[in-house]
Amino acid sequence: MAASSGAPSVREGTDTVVDAARYSTVPSLMDSLLHDVRNPLNALSIHLEVLTEKLKGEAGVVPPSQEKNLKSMREQIQRVDGILRRFAEFIVSRPGGAGDTDLTETVTRALDVLSHESRKNRLQVRPTLTPGVRARLSDIGELGFLVVQALVRGYGRSAAGAEVTVGVRIEDARAVFEVVDANASPAADDPSEASAALELRCAQLGVDLHLRGGTCRMTFPLA
Repeated sequence: MAASSGAPSVREGTDTVVDAARYSTVPSLMDSLLHDVRNPLNALSIHLEVLTEKLKGEAGVVPPSQEKNLKSMREQIQRVDGILRRFAEFIVSRPGGAGDTDLTETVTRALDVLSHESRKNRLQVRPTLTPGVRARLSDIGELGFLVVQALVRGYGRSAAGAEVTVGVRIEDARAVFEVVDANASPAADDPSEASAALELRCAQLGVDLHLRGGTCRMTFPLA
């Protein structure tokens, strides 16, 4: 007798377990990536300085025709190292304990990390970030996770060319982080993992979350 067409597939039955196992490898992979990329970066930096000394020669000064190239190489080495640091900050979970942290700065860095995602979908990202807004959280190490999930949700719900507004402000003596996309569908019809993750983690951390339609807003106690 043929199996019922309504029976769940093997994939459907193991999504949660497989995804959890896959994610559990991310910190180790990220640490390995940092190590394996930084080693050649350090070697390049050393060789660059050796080359610089050789180019100085008897005159003791690098020829102007080469100085620009050397400067560009140093900047690119620093840029790659900076990119690795930023991605590691948002990918690897490192508990930080209770305290306060700069919400504006965290959102700014998250926008930078996800800039390729917004450009790929030709989104018009409109940030309005009040400088220096600090928020209190029971685990400050989780703030980056919350911010990235909110941005991913907004980007994922938006059609190509749509506008996504991102705001950080003080409202009613609370620190507010808000992402608004152009999709009007309610959160109840939004099955994204980002939404589910936000609801679960905010509930665990005691963060006030408003998740409805195109609005995702989190409020925190001010520092």
